[in-house]
Amino acid sequence: MDKNTDREINIKLLSFDIDNTLIDFDTFKSNFGKIWNQYKSQTNALLAFNTGRLKEDVLSLIEKGVLPKPDYIISGVGTHIYDYKNKKLVKEFNDVLDEGWDLEAVEKIITNINHPVSEQPSRFQHSYKRSYFFHNATVDLIADIENNFIDAGMHVNVIYSGNKFLDILPKFANKGNALQWLLKRLGIKTYEVLVGGDSGNDSAMFDLKDVSGIVVANAHEELYQYTKHKKVYHSEREKGDGIIEGLVYYNVLPDEAIIYKNKDHSEDFFIQQELSNIALEDDNEKIALIQEGYKKAVEALKKNITPLGFSACSIKDNVAHGTDENYYSVWARDGAITVIGSLPLINDKEIHNCQRQTLLTLLEHITRNGQIPSNVRIKDNTPDYSGVGGICSIDSGIWVVIAFYEYVNVTKDIAFLRKYFPDVKETMRWLAAHDSNNDALLEIPEAGDWTDLFGRSYNILYDEILWYRANVCFGRMLEMLGNNEEAGEYIRWSQVIKKEIVQNFWPSTKQQLFSSVSFAEKQFTLGDTSYLIAQTTPFDFSWRCDVFGNILAFLYGTLDAEKAHQTFKFMLGVGVNDPFPVANVYPVVSPGDPDWRPYYTVNLLNLPNHYHNGGIWPFVGGFWVKFVNKLGFKEMAISELYKLALINKEGINEEWEFTEWAHGTTGKPMGKAYQAWSAAQYISACHELKIINQK
Repeated sequence: MDKNTDREINIKLLSFDIDNTLIDFDTFKSNFGKIWNQYKSQTNALLAFNTGRLKEDVLSLIEKGVLPKPDYIISGVGTHIYDYKNKKLVKEFNDVLDEGWDLEAVEKIITNINHPVSEQPSRFQHSYKRSYFFHNATVDLIADIENNFIDAGMHVNVIYSGNKFLDILPKFANKGNALQWLLKRLGIKTYEVLVGGDSGNDSAMFDLKDVSGIVVANAHEELYQYTKHKKVYHSEREKGDGIIEGLVYYNVLPDEAIIYKNKDHSEDFFIQQELSNIALEDDNEKIALIQEGYKKAVEALKKNITPLGFSACSIKDNVAHGTDENYYSVWARDGAITVIGSLPLINDKEIHNCQRQTLLTLLEHITRNGQIPSNVRIKDNTPDYSGVGGICSIDSGIWVVIAFYEYVNVTKDIAFLRKYFPDVKETMRWLAAHDSNNDALLEIPEAGDWTDLFGRSYNILYDEILWYRANVCFGRMLEMLGNNEEAGEYIRWSQVIKKEIVQNFWPSTKQQLFSSVSFAEKQFTLGDTSYLIAQTTPFDFSWRCDVFGNILAFLYGTLDAEKAHQTFKFMLGVGVNDPFPVANVYPVVSPGDPDWRPYYTVNLLNLPNHYHNGGIWPFVGGFWVKFVNKLGFKEMAISELYKLALINKEGINEEWEFTEWAHGTTGKPMGKAYQAWSAAQYISACHELKIINQK
């Protein structure tokens, strides 16, 4: 196989299922035909439909304009090949199917099965295919049917899909074999082919050696699981839009071929309420304070510049006692978020040098197995790999991977990337080892991320979002280095992570991809939520709203705009941004709650509305402002940035201290003053809203 990436392969043939892949089965609606006709002249790829429908059905859809004109039609689940341009069946293919095929014997065996079965309409039947409705069959039952044919001396294909469709075909007949036969006839290699589908009877297409694939977002669980570890792009969109998205990914179609369809949410109640309040505010006053805050944020950030990188807080402005001395460190998590937030100031030499040094300090203390230190003590350059209770910080390494990519993407410093990329690769391997059951999600120990004094563990939303983003970033870095084949593997795997996140963290009674196997998944069917829940384990789940996790889900592309709007309306409704943006969790955990931990009283940190238990974190507020702006509500985002400026101005000892956190209901500043990430993310939000001109 050509060693170029899947995105650079010259695709010569497209083989796509029709129903619920290219078009909606019930309505026949699809954007695929319009887009294909618009751009087909820009590609040399042949188009083949590979469907369970019979030829006559497909031709009727083409005549009605539902489907574009193809080059070939593989119909009847791989039992006929039709040359559309020459308007004739390829009879040589059917000669292959005759061996061992006995239609009457097939019908006899099926009628004797002890399970409700009914024949599909005649338009789905022909001499090489018998199709039945066969609802809710078990794996064992399908195996028994296969054995019945073997016992009768018949070698046939038994294909079960969609939890209700049973197809009996000749031994050689399936979508994959028919496609393989056509490719040989045309002299096309399998690595020059792109396939797409939504159900189990499409799986044979994905079995072709080195073939590239698209699995649409509405795919049945059977196909998703079958292709999870294959060379497949899992699209975010459904049906025809998902195929278009995949064609853009593989560079068959240009970027502009993707059609965005976002609903207008400006009339929603809570949004209208917020906009009405904003209309009464003085815009000039807001902008003036925001701009004053920006200057103060730059000053605060520079207070954290040290020879080893950004300190967590200003050393000279904070008196440390006992364990608080660890604030006098370059923290992996804090430092990475600070680097990301301060990138708009890349042309400030002092800040730029500190960004680079922060990454250097952390990367140069990676362990042999790839672990990033939790922090590096500034006074003696000593790394610490543990966290609260001696538990290592998993998200620290993830943030460093993301920050490293963001930095080299802005600076285009390929030499820096090349030098430290092997270390970053080891970190990715260390992180991936925390997916011990290979389900694409990391298993996080309690106190193993930024909420290190808050009781959550196993599959945690916040960490999984970062893990998705890290895989995307790592793939992009591989592209920068010219390793496109491996880059494609990481980008594709990121899509698997994304799909697992939505399946596991967005409970819905409409979720069709679930195969309920855990307690949590069964509980999900009790009702829907309007946000990604905070945590799942094999035995239970936390239904709380992790505000930061949901913010990152949309900013980093894990959640689509429609779901993000639902989440936004929920968070507005419960007031996570009142009085200041934003409380990190809703609702807070109180004594007597099953989620309460006795250690929440340690140093009085995690009392209700304190610290990680519903406290206000200004650095999260910066991400929140960008979240609101990305949703399309710039006026509201400016208003939220103004509120963020107010909380940053409200210092413990003096104004503009950019404190670590604040009380969730009173807004009283708490923690350390001149926190680096509080200042950096405020700077980032100002630039995102274009209130401050990029220098």
